[in-house]
Amino acid sequence: MDEKHIHLKYKICVSGAAETGHCAPDTLEKAKIIGRAIVEEGAVLVTGATTGFPMWSAMGAKEANGFSIGLSPATSEKDHVEKYNLPLDYMDVIIYTGFGYSGRNLLLTRAADAIIVGCGRWGTLNEFTIALEDGKPIGVLDGAGGSTEVVRDIIEKSNRGPGNIVYDADPKSLVAKVLELIKKEKSSRYY
Repeated sequence: MDEKHIHLKYKICVSGAAETGHCAPDTLEKAKIIGRAIVEEGAVLVTGATTGFPMWSAMGAKEANGFSIGLSPATSEKDHVEKYNLPLDYMDVIIYTGFGYSGRNLLLTRAADAIIVGCGRWGTLNEFTIALEDGKPIGVLDGAGGSTEVVRDIIEKSNRGPGNIVYDADPKSLVAKVLELIKKEKSSRYY
C-alpha cells in the first residue's frame, strides 16, 4: 500500500430504522454503544443523516468525541429539514446527495468501508443488499429486531454463499469483528 494513504481512517456505515417502534427494547442503547465503539477504534461513523437507530449511533459517536458524516437524500439543508423532516443533530458533515432515499442508500454504502446493520425496515434491507452485492464487510446486530431477523434467511435462500458477514448481539464485539473484516479485506487488496 502506498505510504501516503496509511493515515486514512476506516469509514463504518451504521444502517437501521428511522422509526424504531418495532425494535427490541435495548436496541437504541446498543446503537449508541456501536457509535462509541466505532470512534474508540479510530474509525469514522457514516449514516443516512436520519433519526432512529442511525441517529443513536451518531449520539454515541459524539459522546466519544468522534466524527460523523451523514449522507442525506435531500438536495439542501432546507430540503433535508423541511421536506424530509430529518435532523441536523450529531453530524459533523452532511452531504446532500439529492438522490432521494434509494440513491442515497447506494452512495451511503459505497462511501463506507463496511456497514453495520441494526433494527431496520425496507431501507435497511436495501442498504444491506447493496453492500452484500458489492462484497462489503457487513456486521449484523443479532437480536435487534426488524429486518435483522430475516438476514440469515435471505442469505440462505439466495444461494450465493455466506457473504462477508459477521453476527453478534454484543455491539462492541460486533464493531471489533467488522474492523477485522475491513483489515483483512484491505490487506488482501493491497499486498
